[in-house]
Amino acid sequence: MLLLIASTPGEGETWGDNNGKLSGVTIQSLSSTQLRAWAMLDCPFSCLNFHPLDSVWLDTRKVISVVNCWLKCMMLDPYNQTDNPECKSRPDAGLSAITELDPGYITGPLSSVWRDWVKWCVEFGIDANAILAVPYDWRLSASMLEERDLYFHKLKLTFETALKLRGGPSLVFAHSMGNNVFRYFLEWLKLEIAPKLYNQWLDDHIYAYFAVGAPFLGAVETIKATLSGVTFGLPVPEGTSRLMCNSFGSSLWMLPFSEHCRRDHIYWKSFFDGIKREGYNVHCDEKEYTSNFSGWPVDLVNIEIPVSPDAAYPGISKEAEAATSSFECGIPLQQSFSAREVADGTLFNEIGDIDPNSKTVLHQLHKFYHNDPVLNSLTPWDRPPIKNIFCIYGIDLKTEVGYHFAPSGKPYPDNWIVTDIIYEVEGGTLQSRSGNPVHGNPTKASGDTTVPYHSLSWCKTWLGSHVNITRTPQSEHDGSDVQEALNIERQHGRDFIPNMTRDNRLKYITFYEDGESIPGKRTAVWELDKVNHRNLVQSPVIMRELWLEMWHSFHPDTKTKFVSKAKRGPLRDEECYWDYAKARCALPDHCEYRYVFGDVHLGQSCRLKASPADLLHHYL
Repeated sequence: MLLLIASTPGEGETWGDNNGKLSGVTIQSLSSTQLRAWAMLDCPFSCLNFHPLDSVWLDTRKVISVVNCWLKCMMLDPYNQTDNPECKSRPDAGLSAITELDPGYITGPLSSVWRDWVKWCVEFGIDANAILAVPYDWRLSASMLEERDLYFHKLKLTFETALKLRGGPSLVFAHSMGNNVFRYFLEWLKLEIAPKLYNQWLDDHIYAYFAVGAPFLGAVETIKATLSGVTFGLPVPEGTSRLMCNSFGSSLWMLPFSEHCRRDHIYWKSFFDGIKREGYNVHCDEKEYTSNFSGWPVDLVNIEIPVSPDAAYPGISKEAEAATSSFECGIPLQQSFSAREVADGTLFNEIGDIDPNSKTVLHQLHKFYHNDPVLNSLTPWDRPPIKNIFCIYGIDLKTEVGYHFAPSGKPYPDNWIVTDIIYEVEGGTLQSRSGNPVHGNPTKASGDTTVPYHSLSWCKTWLGSHVNITRTPQSEHDGSDVQEALNIERQHGRDFIPNMTRDNRLKYITFYEDGESIPGKRTAVWELDKVNHRNLVQSPVIMRELWLEMWHSFHPDTKTKFVSKAKRGPLRDEECYWDYAKARCALPDHCEYRYVFGDVHLGQSCRLKASPADLLHHYL
C-alpha cells in the first residue's frame, strides 16, 4: 500500500516544491481486499443467494449460513486458476475495497484494515486524488495476476497517471504479501521497459518504498495453512479452510525458503538468445550445507509417521526406510525438513503417497514459482534501486517457527494434525507447545505473531557497513530516554542488535539508518516492540513517524538525512488525553483543556495548544 504525505502549509511556513505533488499507492496484503460476486448463484434451501456485486470476501452471514455456496465463489481450479463454472469473484476497486472487509455496525470495526490510515490522511489535509489504492485478486499467483487481469500493466499505469496528475513521484506502502507483489512488479518492469531506462523510471515515479511487515524470507505459517489449514478467524473448520486455500495459486507465495539459495540468471540469457527454457536452476552456496536449518532457528517441519517393520510405508524415501528397519512396530519415523527442502518441493515429494494434495502443491510450486519466467519469488531479495526505503516491522511477540505433523487417519483435507508447535518468544528464545526442550539457533528477537524475525529482519542486509542506531519510546517523550549509537560498523552477517538498555514498562522503537553507503539513496529499518502483524497498518506510532519523515525530507530547512528523534509530542488533538491522577490534560506542554460543544468526556476536550504546523518545526 502507498500513502501520500502532503499538507497545507501553515502561516509563514515554506514547503519544498515537491511536497504537495506526492501521491500514495497502496499494495495490500493477503485477504485484505474485498472480493465481489460476478455471477448469479442460487443457494439451495436458503434466501442468501449471490448476485452480481454482492460481497463474497467478506460476508460473514453467508460464510456461516451457506458455506458450500460461498466456497463455490471463492475457490479456483488449483491447476489453471479458473473460476468455478457456477460462480466467480473479482476484486473491488478504490479505497472502499481496502478500508473494511465486511462493512457493518458490528462486523465493520472487526474487519477494519485501512480505515485508520485514511482517517489520518484526511486529518492532515491530503487530497482525495492523492491516495491511490490498487486492489488485486489475492488468490492468484503473480503470473496469473498479469495473465488474467493485466495487473502489473495497470500498476505501471497507476504510477504514470499519478505523476501526470500530481506532478511528482509516489510513495509506495506495501503490507505483508503486498511486498511480494511489489517485488514481482519491479522484476516485471525490467522486461517491460528498456534496461537503460529502468532506474530512471523508478527515480521519476517512486520516491520512497515503505515495506511494512514484509515476509522477505517467507512465513512459516504458510506451511500450516498448506497441510492442516488456517481459518483467518472465520467460523469454518480448518479442513475447509485448507481446501479453499490450496486452490489458490497465491497460497505458496509466502512459503519459507533459504537465504543461501538463489536462481540462476538464466532467463536473461534465454531472453536475449531467443531460446525458450523449461526450467530455471536454483543453486545454494556452501553455507546452506555447513550451517544448520538453512539459517532459520529450527527445521521448519517434522513429519511423524508410524512405521511397521513388516511393510514399507509408502511415500518414505529408501534411505529413511532403511533407517527404520530395526524399529519396533509402532515406533514413529520422524523426518525433518529445512526451509530449502520446503521451498524446493522435497517435503511434498516425500509425503506424496500419503497426502493426496501433494501433487497439486507440486504443480503450483513448479508452474507458478520455480518456472516463472520473470521471478522465482522463493529466492532472497536484494535491495531494489529505489531512492528511499523504509523497512518497518514489529518484534518480540510469540511467533510460530516450526511444526510437528502426524497423520490423523482421516481423509483429505483433515488428514494431518499438528502434534507440536515451536515458537520464538521475546528475546528470540525457542520453546515448544508441548514443553519439550527445543534445540536450535535462537535469533536476537522474535517476530510479529505471523512472520518470524529471521524473515522480517532480512532487510537489515540492505543497510551499509556503517549505521546510526537510535532507540526511543514509542509514546510521546521529552528525549530523556533516547539512546543513540552513531556510525556503528555492521559486521559481515545479517543481524546486529544494539547494546542498549530497556525499561520493561515501555515499548520502544529502534531505528537503524544509513544515508551514506549508496550515494543519493537512504535505507532505514524500524523495529517496533510488541506491534503485531495486523496492527502495523493501524499503528498511530508508524503513521506519526511516516508523516514526520516525509515532512522532514521535503522541508527546505532540513539539515540531516533523517528526522530528529530527540523528542516526540502529539500532532493531533486525538493524541491529547485527560490525566485523572493530576486532574488536568496530560502532556501540558502540548495540550490544554478546551471544551467544544459535543464533547462527551474530559479526554475529548483536551486539544493541542499550537497548530500542527508550529509543532513540526521542532523536528527539523
